[in-house]
Amino acid sequence: MALLDQIQKDMVAAMKGREELRLDALRMVKTALKKVEVDSMKPLDEQTELQVLNMLVKQRRESADMFRKGGREELAVKEEAELKLIESYMPSAPTDAEMDAAIAAAMSETGVTSVKQMGVVMKAAQAKLAGKRVDGKAMSDRVRSKLS
Repeated sequence: MALLDQIQKDMVAAMKGREELRLDALRMVKTALKKVEVDSMKPLDEQTELQVLNMLVKQRRESADMFRKGGREELAVKEEAELKLIESYMPSAPTDAEMDAAIAAAMSETGVTSVKQMGVVMKAAQAKLAGKRVDGKAMSDRVRSKLS
């Protein structure tokens, strides 16, 4: 089932269950997806949907951090609840072991031993973890520690 169809179905369920916070978050996700679809003038593919969801996840994390720094705990909690809902529509994240295995395989394939060529390893490792939700910063930190 297409992601937009699934979100629409979940919105109807949230309306019937009178779940305001869930409904607001679902509307926000649907709006972001529809905006990209209208701007590109073609139906969304799975990769584009994942990019939009990743953008929304990043926004929620940054907002929650800013609210915490500003002493607005209730708004930070709301952002984190939206973050969990968005993540439920994304593929699972790789485990630490899977990430380490992909990085090791990428390093052996490319033969890179210098931090200067870290991008080559990153690209190869991300290709090995295709279909998983990979946090680029976490992967970057791991690759950097293995190369140094």
